[in-house]
Amino acid sequence: MTSSVMKQTDPAPILACTISRDVQNFDLLIEDMETALGESWGDLGFAEALAFLNQPEAESLEFVAIAIDQTDEEDLSLLGEVIALASKSGIKTILIAEDVSPAALHQLLRNGADEFVPYPLPEGELQAAIDRLKKPSTTVVSHATKAQHAPPTEGDGVILAVQGLAGGTGASTFAVNLAWELANADKAKPPQVGILDLSLQFGSVSTFLDLPRRDVVFEMWSDTEILDDDVFRQALVSFEDKMRVLTAPADILPLDMINSEDVTRVLNMARRHFDYVIVDMPNTLVQWTEAVLNNCQIYFATMELDMRSAQNAVRVKRALQSEDLPIEKLRYCLNRAPKFTDLNGKSRVKRMAETLEIAIEIQLPDGGRAVSQSCDHGLPLASSAAKNPLRREIAKLAASLHALGKDDAEAA
Repeated sequence: MTSSVMKQTDPAPILACTISRDVQNFDLLIEDMETALGESWGDLGFAEALAFLNQPEAESLEFVAIAIDQTDEEDLSLLGEVIALASKSGIKTILIAEDVSPAALHQLLRNGADEFVPYPLPEGELQAAIDRLKKPSTTVVSHATKAQHAPPTEGDGVILAVQGLAGGTGASTFAVNLAWELANADKAKPPQVGILDLSLQFGSVSTFLDLPRRDVVFEMWSDTEILDDDVFRQALVSFEDKMRVLTAPADILPLDMINSEDVTRVLNMARRHFDYVIVDMPNTLVQWTEAVLNNCQIYFATMELDMRSAQNAVRVKRALQSEDLPIEKLRYCLNRAPKFTDLNGKSRVKRMAETLEIAIEIQLPDGGRAVSQSCDHGLPLASSAAKNPLRREIAKLAASLHALGKDDAEAA
């Protein structure tokens, strides 16, 4: 099979197409496409795709799988055109990405990509993505409902999960403040932001925002098979009319009360309602951690410059690798990072990253006593200590996450 010409000898109609710089760089994708579709698929380059999608022959396509790596980040505008054209033609898009930055993924998802699958492809994940594309979309709520509740957004929201690698590493504080900064990232058209507290036993998001815990949360988790827009909205609590929170249940529940199917249903519902979904995870790895990891775009792992965090980082990395889970989604956040002038501390951070063979991409400064006071008062740092160095760093991160999607949000 060539990388630039659609198969012409196949009697069966072409049902799907891969689009890439060179499909031979994604040999696992070739195998999975052949397993899923047999001979009923073809391959195109990026420039050829724009021409082909405008032709009548493209009407038989059910989806396209766009395969990219870090080299293709230079052509994001071209990729965006391909995704937009496919969406306009009613063709679903699966994004296959290897070593692509979160910012680039975010922009492409905002351009209209329907599914994201990391490369190398987890076993069966391409077929699962194809099956999800075939599911009928749900009906958008009425205008009257939109006036009273946060409406489902067009397309899927971005899921950002946060998990602490050890107790006290600031995961919930980071999640709450990141959500608040994202909710205020655009004054003209604020994005819809939701927080899901999945720490069913000791979740503290409601405490950090001084919100009540509703009994309907337990009812929702008890039977997610009947989950609909109304049930989901009833379980949410609004914070200052700018973001909505699914708190932890009022009573302590076992973490195995819910399973991957339950979590996936709630995540799918949340991503339809919000532009950004922040998921605060329990410290414990559970059976449904896999569901969150597979559905999210970024999985933040908070840690500190100490031995317990280092050891747990190794154990988590080993556990995810043993299950062939997408560990490339992990973004390590060092809380209480050394100050700029602390050269010895900076050297320790570098040695820690090299020893663990990870990249510590986010370093959060020590916010001091103001952070615990803010949590006790039920307020984000932006409201209680706007000039706090931790708040400023989280605000920068939120701005960078939102910047590439800003133009699309304004045009929507």
